[in-house]
Amino acid sequence: MIPYGKHHIDEDDIQAVVDILRSSFLTQGPAVEAFEKAVAEYVGVKYAVAVSSGTAALHLAALAAGVGPGTSVVTSPITFVASANAARYCGGDVLFADIDPETINMSPDALQDVLLKNSNVKAIIPVHFAGLPCDMVAIKNLADDAGAIVIEDAAHALGATYSNGKRVGCCENSLMTIFSFHPVKAIAAGEGGMITTNDEATYRKLIRLRSHGINKLDDPFLAIDQAITNEAINPWYYEMQELGFHYRITDIQCALAFSQLKKLDTFVSRRRDLASQYDKLFKEISEFKPIQIMGRLQSAHHLYVLRINFDAIKFNKSKLMSHLKSQGIGSQVHYIPLARHPYYRALGFLPESYPNAEFYYKEALTIPLFYNLTNDQQHKIFQAFQEVLS
Repeated sequence: MIPYGKHHIDEDDIQAVVDILRSSFLTQGPAVEAFEKAVAEYVGVKYAVAVSSGTAALHLAALAAGVGPGTSVVTSPITFVASANAARYCGGDVLFADIDPETINMSPDALQDVLLKNSNVKAIIPVHFAGLPCDMVAIKNLADDAGAIVIEDAAHALGATYSNGKRVGCCENSLMTIFSFHPVKAIAAGEGGMITTNDEATYRKLIRLRSHGINKLDDPFLAIDQAITNEAINPWYYEMQELGFHYRITDIQCALAFSQLKKLDTFVSRRRDLASQYDKLFKEISEFKPIQIMGRLQSAHHLYVLRINFDAIKFNKSKLMSHLKSQGIGSQVHYIPLARHPYYRALGFLPESYPNAEFYYKEALTIPLFYNLTNDQQHKIFQAFQEVLS
């Protein structure tokens, strides 16, 4: 079976993990800090905080942004549930701004409409869908006018660049950016996530929140009477200063991810070549239209999605996916619009309120794209789609 996505592990990655297993630290050791530093340098940002997952990154970023009861977060309706759930974890409300039908990213025009109708928006979480960066300049301008904080959901976009050539994660137009290191993402840690920021106060807060809210770095103690004896800090003393979480990542995971990071540009280059080849193969077939062609040189190419005219091919989506599976080809749908999920329906969301997301969902199908996908496999996938038309 050719999956829609897959990690690539080589002997260097395996050795990096073995070295950690033979070291003195399995967690909370030097490999975590080394990975954070490497990611910060790669994307061009001051600070990076590694956590246990991309979802944990979103949760902590929302908390650090001040999301809570009485506030709202705006995100895209076409994303994984974690983008919206982060607001709910903090006690905040969720609002959706419909997508642009060409980029499949949050539409600045739709965002503007949402902001004009809602005065309690604390944060905006644009999602760089499939690895293509959003229009961050437009989104940041709207956020500034609304007094809202921007948190970029770049779970798909490590290795992507903005139109000015800077890397996603540099936080030029946001307070924070989050990444995911799930195995199907650009680099794998098994599970893992990262938050980048240029703001020191935000960085310090994230460090505390990651580990139970306990004071870290050189943050001053609050209960001085407990912390000091005879003008010296008590050697056993630490204090929980706010409600935090156990969202730490291990040295094992960071060693793997650091090794993978060294190959990131190679991974993205291969994905870009494969996307370009798909574009050429499907170019003359009107029933199958690739998305995001305009952004091929910027995208990290996490996914390759076709918009399919199912009425024209006389196959429904389920039948087409079954046909592909019978040929040994995996496929997936990214994503079910969030307003369709029972949890969000119960909160009063209506799918028809987001027509661009609905129309996209009707047509969308993700086909295999990953570093180890061979040219022969890619042609096999294309031939399976040609068979549908014959």
